[in-house]
Formats: sequence, C-alpha cells, structure tokens
Amino acid sequence: MPIDVKPHAYDPDLNPELFEGVLSRRIMAFLVDFLVIAAPVVLAAMFIFAFGIVTLGAGWALYWLLPGASVIWAVVYFGVTLGGPRSATVGMRVMDLELRTWYGAPGYFVLGAVHAIAFWFTVSFFTPFVLLVAFFNRRRRLLHDILLGTVMINNAPRAAMLRAYMPPGTVR
Repeated sequence: MPIDVKPHAYDPDLNPELFEGVLSRRIMAFLVDFLVIAAPVVLAAMFIFAFGIVTLGAGWALYWLLPGASVIWAVVYFGVTLGGPRSATVGMRVMDLELRTWYGAPGYFVLGAVHAIAFWFTVSFFTPFVLLVAFFNRRRRLLHDILLGTVMINNAPRAAMLRAYMPPGTVR
C-alpha cells in the first residue's frame, strides 16, 4: 500500500502575500470569535437568572448546565465555521483569514472542533507563552496548528490585493 506524502501547499518564500500580517489579524479574529461565543452564554445566564426569580429560586438550578453547554456551543461553533465552505470563523472572515490543511485542503467539521480543543489544551497546559512558537517558524503557525497540520493564510481576495502591491521578488 503506497503512502502518499503531500508537499506543503503554501511556501512563504514563493507566496509571502499568504502570510503577510496573519498573526496580528489572527489575534483580532480571536477577540471577535470570543465575543460571538460569549454573547449567547451571557444571554443564557441572564435568562436563567430571570427564570430563577420567577420560580422563586428553583430555576437557578439550571446554572449547572451552563459550563457544559458553553463548551459544547464553542466546539460546535468552531466545527461548523471552520468546516464550512469558507474554512473560517466569523472573526476570521472579518479579518480575511482562512484555515487550510498543510497540503491545501479546506477545513472540515472534525478538524475545526479539534483545532479549538487543541488550542485550549496547549494554552492551558503550556501557558500562553506557547503562542510564541509562531515567531520561530516561517509560516507563523502556532503549536496547535503544527500538531494538527493546519496553516492560517490570507483569503484569496486579500492575497491578490497584497500580491498586486508587493514588489516583485519580495521575500520575508
């Protein structure tokens, strides 16, 4: 049975426009996604609070569901958005980013869900300093990107715009 090892689809030397500014915009995309994930959780907490008042405290027992529901919501959010046709969360779309596998394929549901879980685990266990890994590789991949074989790049319209404005032979 032959093993088909695919080469990297995105070379930062040949296509620097794919990686230009990705790291800083990735931080902003994270903040947007945090708000998108947090908003329904806060609304649910407010509903439970109001429901608890109406039921004279009995409804507050629903608070025990909130942590688990929050995790499920976040995993489904990342799975659906990264596994969607644009391979990008809402924050990534705002910042013109997309997730690809190292060989160029778009994301899929399981990859998106595992990508989020791997991020949380690496940052939780290895402290946020693990994010410094991005400064020591040419594709600006974080530890969870390396572990999962993914790469964050500029989407096609942004890359085309950057390509038009980069001087020929630009290597970063």
